[in-house]
Amino acid sequence: MAHIDFYFATISPFTYLSSGTVEEIAARHGATLTYKPLDIMALFARTGGLPPKDRHPSRQAYRLQDMVRRANRLGRPLNPKPAFWPTNPAPSSYALIAAQKAGGGDLGKLLAELTEAVWAGEKNIAEDDVIRAALSAAGFDPALADSGMLQGAEEYARNLEDAVANNVFGAPFFVVDGTAHFWGQDRLDDLDRYLSGNL
Repeated sequence: MAHIDFYFATISPFTYLSSGTVEEIAARHGATLTYKPLDIMALFARTGGLPPKDRHPSRQAYRLQDMVRRANRLGRPLNPKPAFWPTNPAPSSYALIAAQKAGGGDLGKLLAELTEAVWAGEKNIAEDDVIRAALSAAGFDPALADSGMLQGAEEYARNLEDAVANNVFGAPFFVVDGTAHFWGQDRLDDLDRYLSGNL
């Protein structure tokens, strides 16, 4: 049975656009899936990348166009310049880590709720009530927003170290069995084909 480590940032537009699909792919192939939220800005600094605001204007313009095109292909709403971006991704990441440990809900839906709140809902996912609403919508106890903060912070930091050690440099990033690497929402088809043995 294959295992997918899913590295992502809750403030990433391409994580938003990948949510749901990666879960479908894992289920189709009987693969296990571990969610690994991380600090994307720290990852950029560690792996030679730049935050979007520091990229050349031509790269910034292309990123905005590409986000909109990909959202349109998927039929998903997306505001390329949302009101609450960037925001502090740590609280939502800690909640997701706590939910993964607690079980009993739908982690894929939780990630979708959080990322959609940023990119389509004009909500600030650093705020407690937004996180609680996402937890509840995904079938988790909303009190998880307030629990395991220290443990969440430790795992969040560990996820960054794991990402750097595993040659991860962006989000979303999928690592199969520690060896096969797929970067970006636009590589999900390759991930599917790889797990099928066709790539």
